[in-house]
Amino acid sequence: ATPTYQESTTMAEAASQKSQADHVSERLPLRMISQVVRGFGRGSSELGIPTANLSEDGDYGNSNFDDLPTGIYWGFARVGDDTQVYKTACSIGYNPTYKNKSKTIEPHLIAPTGDTRRHASTCKETILSDFYDRKIRLSLLGYLRPELPFEGIDKLISAIKNDIRNAEDLASSSDPAAIVEKDWVQSNSGIS
Repeated sequence: ATPTYQESTTMAEAASQKSQADHVSERLPLRMISQVVRGFGRGSSELGIPTANLSEDGDYGNSNFDDLPTGIYWGFARVGDDTQVYKTACSIGYNPTYKNKSKTIEPHLIAPTGDTRRHASTCKETILSDFYDRKIRLSLLGYLRPELPFEGIDKLISAIKNDIRNAEDLASSSDPAAIVEKDWVQSNSGIS
C-alpha cells in the first residue's frame, strides 16, 4: 500500500524525500507564463481553496510541462494586466489523493493581509475572481514538500492550509533571490 502523509515516515522515506528536495532545488526558480484553464473544479467547490490551473501549452522556460518536477512549492504569481503580485502556494503533479492521470499546475494565490478577499472561502482561505483564459506569470522559488496521498479530504485541507501558511512566510523574505523573482513576475519580460 502507498504510505500516506499522515503515517509515520521511515528513515528510507525521509532520505528519499530529502534527495527529491535537493534535486528539485537545483532547478529553482521555475518560471512559467501560461493561460489559466478550467481544472477539475475541486479546489473551489470541494476543498474551498481555489486554484488557477495552468495550460499545458504555456512557456515553461528550459523545461516542458511534462518534465516539471512534482511537489508543493512557494513563489509569486500575477494574473493578466493586474499589477498585484500575489504570494503563492502551488501544486505540480497528479493529486494522488484523487489519483489523477493528468499532471496539473495549480497555484493558490494568497491575498495580502487586510485584503477583504482574504479568508473568504469556505475553508477560510483567499478567494479571488475567476481567471479563466487570462495569462498568468508564475515563479516558484522554493520546494515545500512532495505531493502525497491523504486519508480523507479533511487531512488534505489541513495540509494545504499548512502549505499556504509556509508559502506566505517564505514569500515574505527579503532574500535577494525572492526580490528578483517577484520583480520578474511584476514585469512583462520573457522567461530567460
